[in-house]
Amino acid sequence: MKEGSAGQSRAPPRAGRLNFATNIPQLTTYTSSHSLRLIVCNMYLWLTPVAGLAILWFFYIRTHLPHFGADFWYILRSIKLGLRLFKYKYIKPFYSILDCFLDAARSHPDKIFLHFEGGTYTYGEVDKRSNKVARALQAEAQLQEGDVVALFMANEPSLVWTWLGLAKLGCPAALLNFNIRSKSLLHCFSCCGAKRIIASPELQEAVEEVLPTLREQGISVYLLSENCSVQGINPLSDKISQASDQPLSRDLRANVKIRSTAIYIYTSGTTGLPKAAVVTHERVWASSFLQAACGVTTEDIFYINLPLYHSSGFLIGLVGAIERGITVVLRRKFSASQFWDDCRKHDVTVMQYIGETMRYLCHMPKKENEKNHKVRIAIGNGVRSDVWSDFLHRFGDIKVKELYAATEGNVGFINYTSKIGAVGRVNFVHKFFFPFTVIKFDIAKEEPVRNSQGLCIKAAAGETGLLVGKVTHRSPFIGYAGNQQQTEKKRLRDVLKKGDLYFNSGDLLRIDPDNFVYFQDRVGDTFRWKGENVATSEVADILTMAYCISEANVYGVKVEGHEGRIGMASVTLKEGQDLDCSDAYKQVITYLPTYARPRFIRIQPCLEMTGTFKMKKVKLVEEGFNPANIKDLLYFLDLEKKTYVPMTEEIYRAIVSKEIKL
Repeated sequence: MKEGSAGQSRAPPRAGRLNFATNIPQLTTYTSSHSLRLIVCNMYLWLTPVAGLAILWFFYIRTHLPHFGADFWYILRSIKLGLRLFKYKYIKPFYSILDCFLDAARSHPDKIFLHFEGGTYTYGEVDKRSNKVARALQAEAQLQEGDVVALFMANEPSLVWTWLGLAKLGCPAALLNFNIRSKSLLHCFSCCGAKRIIASPELQEAVEEVLPTLREQGISVYLLSENCSVQGINPLSDKISQASDQPLSRDLRANVKIRSTAIYIYTSGTTGLPKAAVVTHERVWASSFLQAACGVTTEDIFYINLPLYHSSGFLIGLVGAIERGITVVLRRKFSASQFWDDCRKHDVTVMQYIGETMRYLCHMPKKENEKNHKVRIAIGNGVRSDVWSDFLHRFGDIKVKELYAATEGNVGFINYTSKIGAVGRVNFVHKFFFPFTVIKFDIAKEEPVRNSQGLCIKAAAGETGLLVGKVTHRSPFIGYAGNQQQTEKKRLRDVLKKGDLYFNSGDLLRIDPDNFVYFQDRVGDTFRWKGENVATSEVADILTMAYCISEANVYGVKVEGHEGRIGMASVTLKEGQDLDCSDAYKQVITYLPTYARPRFIRIQPCLEMTGTFKMKKVKLVEEGFNPANIKDLLYFLDLEKKTYVPMTEEIYRAIVSKEIKL
């Protein structure tokens, strides 16, 4: 065969030369590998300093911004919730929390909404029951959209579906404190304009006490009972059971808008009888978002043992649960001995508290299974730092979300970091939605400090001052129903510039350099005991009903180991009179709820007044109730003996050692 003919092998290419015809794959592999190495090298050169900066940034944040993560997620949630509220302001037709409940009843009708005393009620069942209530009230009470109805009921499921039934008719509900009686009870009807009251059977006696006056005022009384022999009280339960459970037309509440009144919640402010704070649908939505802001999910189970006539139990607890579409464990009243058993029985994951709640739980005898529960979040207010720490030590890693807010106020805080002792944390998003400032306050004069231009002075970082919230379109102050005078008292003008308007919280707070907020004290004529605000002038009015008492100066004093302040009164006696202990006891027991009754009375020859004829309290508060330090006669409200008894050092020691329970 000739050279070069078919089948003969070719000579290899010369060294150093590439045969492009036969080595294209090799060249491609060579080029790709080379480029890849270049890319990797370049990436390494770029990423090395970036990674270094990231590590430095991480340690900087960890050292100087330890709450960056919590701030970030809270701000993200706040913006999301703010956008939802913005949408609800303009969506047509108006979408209320009732519509949210109806959506939940349609999407998961068989999901348990309420656990109560061994019974369960699903979303679908509560929806149907509220339909029956609405139809019965339509027929019997002739209710029309906008009519205010007072609910005088304890914590029970019937309050929930009665309120929902009223909402379906477009009727605001006034949530009455079931502890109030007589003069206060009558006042609560008149200030909100309610012409109808619905009461629980167990409160019939309290209603009967004021029934003649109610009838004179043309107020219709309905009792959630099958029958009632008292003339003027109409049984309603039989009418409800016979009513249809079919859905009601949305047209019945066609005129309800976001700024319409949704409910009235009563609050004791600086002076006088309870005031009806106007809660709009906008405020209802904003309050309902607090659960979401605290990290509550649709899978949680929420435990409510606070009274539903308060904004904490009703707005944050019940309404917040509806917004989340979750299950609620409802209890008539708080029980420290059964609290954790309830939580274990119902797999509770979120609890509500006030400071007293946690203190009572921490004072219970220790048990081995104290951390055997599923509670992961606690939402509330008013817990002391030492009790907070003890609670976590006893009951495990529970995220405590301490709040600060007022029912009628336009500013509030959430301690979303769970920093012990703080009631909240300030960030730029919070200040955008709720503009506020803390101003210098003269405790002795009980008024803000003003400069030569008549303007208030901002408190320095870490300095205690009066919290005031700027009144804007985003953060309005609606005020109190039927009480323009008290509404005006809560308005503070010319704060930072002439003509501006702020809401006066009446609370002294401190914001530290790290932007944590701490509650310091209340000012004016209100103190807080057992989780309730007590208006001192109301208590004074009751005390002076006792024949022997001429004047009374009521204030709150601290008791070691207890939250808040307990009631005490400095009184003067009518000429020639001694303190009639039995009569004084009768007045406070008959007309004041337990938490408002003054446990100590101090007899003085005269009451000190300020230059503007206000009773001086600061020195009295400081002196307290220790008989060793006070020369005046002192008396103690002895519930066992059912009278006031002379205050002795033995009684004082028993109170301090907690042998006597307050």
